[in-house]
Amino acid sequence: METKNGALDRLLEPQRKAGIAKFTAEKNKIYNDGIESVANSGVLENALNIGDKAPNFELKNALNQSISLYNELEKGPIVLTWYRGGWCPYCNITLHYLQEILPEFEKFNAQLIALTPELPDNSLNTAEKNNLKFNVLSDIGNTVGKAYGVVYQLTDDVAAIYEAGFKLSEKNGDHSNELPLAATYVINQKGIIQYAFLDADYKERAEGTDILSTLKHLKA
Repeated sequence: METKNGALDRLLEPQRKAGIAKFTAEKNKIYNDGIESVANSGVLENALNIGDKAPNFELKNALNQSISLYNELEKGPIVLTWYRGGWCPYCNITLHYLQEILPEFEKFNAQLIALTPELPDNSLNTAEKNNLKFNVLSDIGNTVGKAYGVVYQLTDDVAAIYEAGFKLSEKNGDHSNELPLAATYVINQKGIIQYAFLDADYKERAEGTDILSTLKHLKA
């Protein structure tokens, strides 16, 4: 059961309203149709979920250091989250919020890892901009995202808006027009997923209280 009207949701709501007010009716319809397309694509059903084994991966962080999931799990549980890119205001709000509650994660010996399909240079810009104190890993080509089943194809209309607006293909280094869900997992030290947030709507995000509740349960 996901928490509604939580702290993060309250932070995101003004951005949702601003987006609707800013865009034309046609653009809002394109975005809504895009969300519906994701919901109908099967990605939510096919994505890894609670009880599944989390595949290992090794990716570079913003400082070009290799980070391995299983190596990090030896230190404690992992909160693994995806963000679409530094161009996404909902992602930036979420990353800033997660940074704020990072000390709460650390009380349970857990660390946060964020994955993005953006090229490393763009990831570094995002990390610097948000003054993040956790690893931001570049998942080029959504390789890890596909292993976890959280990647979907943008509709042609949404892809055209993103390309015209901020050149998504340059941000990600390819023309696949694929993005990850804004998914969040809590993975225990055995590599088993204990919490999964999966939503077709990129404006919805995992609440910190739900993540912390899972971490508390793991420690009990």
